[in-house]
Amino acid sequence: MPEPRSRAHPRPAPRGARTIVLDPARAAALDVLKAVRVDKAYTNLVLPAALRHYGLEGRDAAFATELASGTIRRRGTYDAVLAACVDRPLSKVEAKVLDALRLGAHQLLSMRVPDHAAISTTVDLVRARVNQGAAGFVNGVLRAVSARDLDAWVEQVAPSARTAPHRHASIAFSHPEWVVDELAEAVGEAEVGALLAADNDNPRVTLVARPGRSTRDELPGEPTPFSPYGVTLEGGDPRGVPAVAQGRAAVQDEGSQLVALALAGAPLDGRDERWLDLCAGPGGKSGLLAALGHERGARLVAAERQQHRAGLVLRTLTYASEGVEHERHLLPGVAGVVTADGTRPPYRPGTFDRVLVDAPCSGLGALRRRPEARWRRKPDDLLTLVMLQRQLLRSALDLVRPGGAVLYATCSPVVSETATVVTAVAGARPDVVVDDLMPQFAHVPDSAGPLPGTVQLWPHRHGTDAMFMALLRRTDPD
Repeated sequence: MPEPRSRAHPRPAPRGARTIVLDPARAAALDVLKAVRVDKAYTNLVLPAALRHYGLEGRDAAFATELASGTIRRRGTYDAVLAACVDRPLSKVEAKVLDALRLGAHQLLSMRVPDHAAISTTVDLVRARVNQGAAGFVNGVLRAVSARDLDAWVEQVAPSARTAPHRHASIAFSHPEWVVDELAEAVGEAEVGALLAADNDNPRVTLVARPGRSTRDELPGEPTPFSPYGVTLEGGDPRGVPAVAQGRAAVQDEGSQLVALALAGAPLDGRDERWLDLCAGPGGKSGLLAALGHERGARLVAAERQQHRAGLVLRTLTYASEGVEHERHLLPGVAGVVTADGTRPPYRPGTFDRVLVDAPCSGLGALRRRPEARWRRKPDDLLTLVMLQRQLLRSALDLVRPGGAVLYATCSPVVSETATVVTAVAGARPDVVVDDLMPQFAHVPDSAGPLPGTVQLWPHRHGTDAMFMALLRRTDPD
């Protein structure tokens, strides 16, 4: 992305020193990196506030967004390069200086920013935010980084792809090596490079039109190839789309739309009135499910264990009155939002006809949209998550009536979170069968999952998050 013309923010300088003029787009990006590092914030949640704080719009906002998100995505590659250019371990470099070095490296190696602009603006940031000595250090390091392009650096700092393929991929595609191991097991060695590269792409914003409230014809953008309700935007702030502002449409990845459609599309015999989203936060899938259910006379309960996330669900499942933004009402089809632990649900067994288990997971299938997740997750996290996923799926199967359907979904393709969970839970219950989802996905090529009848979407194949889906059905005990 070329450098935009951006308004500058002068900062006071000591008497006798020149005034430091900070570029606001770069200052905003540096603030985002700090929030992600110090406050464990999520990039996509803190970026809008940073853009508003610096008054960034249009190209300036796009530049700041790419600078922050791209730096976080490619951090592993840049750290390997920076380690070759400094005279100390990176762990000994002050954290806020290292943030600035990564920003500079991203501009030099992955953006169409002239070297002198990338270096001088980064040095000014460090001079203003740290001190003159740190600024001199950053100047020297970035000049060394600028001596080679990205491909040349990877060839120098990464081991041979032939002798150490996963370690090479870890540096070349900026993923922890254990993540490369897990993704290679899930997708296969032949495709893992394409998957890792897709994780580093900047995802386009996708909208969903909520049936009965809006149609995708009224939404700007290009229709999604697999969901009949989605469009992808070329750019701009989705909050400026009237249907989104009014709660008649929402931002939602196409893979998540297909999860809701898979549960709603499962054939049932008998009653079909009571639907449950067992792990609803932040509410996107609940919104689409409620709209789909309302068209059939069904009502959805959205449950979420954490109080603050239940608040997000409630906000997502409301719409604004015509011309009265501050008046909001529950979407038709929503029976209520409940704060409840899905492993100990406050409902009687057999209450529901359809249940969605969008289980908490490692998120390794959504690294395009959550770039910081690859650096936060640890291998030990998987055991805790898998135990929780099994508990939630067991609860869901208890809550659905005989003949009812449960859709188990994760935004992770990791085998231990997908096939292993389904096999372990379904295999221990004689009253449960795994149904075939593939007839619903006949229009989605190469979507077969790791178990017969299951579905696995991929960023590099389908342009979606790597959503896994399995449809389980309670059988009649008689």
